[in-house]
Amino acid sequence: MNEILEKIKAYDHILIHRHKNPDPDAIGSQCGLREILRATFPEKKIDAVGFNEPTLEFMTLMDEVVLDENEPYLSIVCDTANTPRIDDERWKSADFLIKIDHHPNDDAYGDLFLVEDYRSSASEMIADFAFQNNLTMTAEAARLLYAGIVGDTGRFLYPATSAKTLFIASKLAEFDFDRSVLGREMSSFDMKIARLQGYIYENLQVSENGAARVLLTQAILKHFNLSDAETSKIVGVPGNIKTIESWAIFVEQKDGHYRVRMRSKTTPINEIAKRHDGGGHMLASGANSYSEKENEQIWNELQENLD
Repeated sequence: MNEILEKIKAYDHILIHRHKNPDPDAIGSQCGLREILRATFPEKKIDAVGFNEPTLEFMTLMDEVVLDENEPYLSIVCDTANTPRIDDERWKSADFLIKIDHHPNDDAYGDLFLVEDYRSSASEMIADFAFQNNLTMTAEAARLLYAGIVGDTGRFLYPATSAKTLFIASKLAEFDFDRSVLGREMSSFDMKIARLQGYIYENLQVSENGAARVLLTQAILKHFNLSDAETSKIVGVPGNIKTIESWAIFVEQKDGHYRVRMRSKTTPINEIAKRHDGGGHMLASGANSYSEKENEQIWNELQENLD
């Protein structure tokens, strides 16, 4: 943390990145850090870059940045396990690159990295970084980081939620933002998502040993008028069923391949994800499948993993 802080102090311009297809922790850690650094170092130019995800614009928006060709800058990447997932390619031209992440460090990129895979979220790490180094925490930074923690802990239900997670969340909650409003924003969804939940329950295939899967084709997404990003709202739905231990949601992409969202209650599934162009946490991972045959392979591996 001290080395990261010294690098931050050394640069006048800092770009903060996160992963593509962001979730609340990606936005929360990235933009929470932006707000903290802007308040602590008002003389510096601090920008958050990447695509504005429409479903998360209630949290904040990205910055529009035009770089001076001759200006050196620092890039900090939050909540991103590997380089192909980094949003905004300008990290490649940075004078120095820092990685701050809570996923397993299979891709140890960056000139300097802080990776703590036991943490609940990157937002927890950023908040702890700020508190330990007496950086200026604002109400807006606290709101963003709190949202990130809530998102990646499933409202403090997931196993990675530690006593320290709760302690840091409580410190953030002391700042002046409306947690009730934020909670409603994060938990509410459109009627089309509710109808998709019904489809999930009706079409979920469940094995005898507690594995489950469902396929969302482009035709189904079109029927419900949903984007791929919006399907993230239902990734936890199968886990509400008592007899289901591990599950995979196969979402067909426009180019024909499948994004596979995998979750488990207690049995690790990240090694399955790694074998299929993916990775992640032990109980929450993502993979990619490039054929119906590979879909079947993943499904068989998910079942075998529970035997």
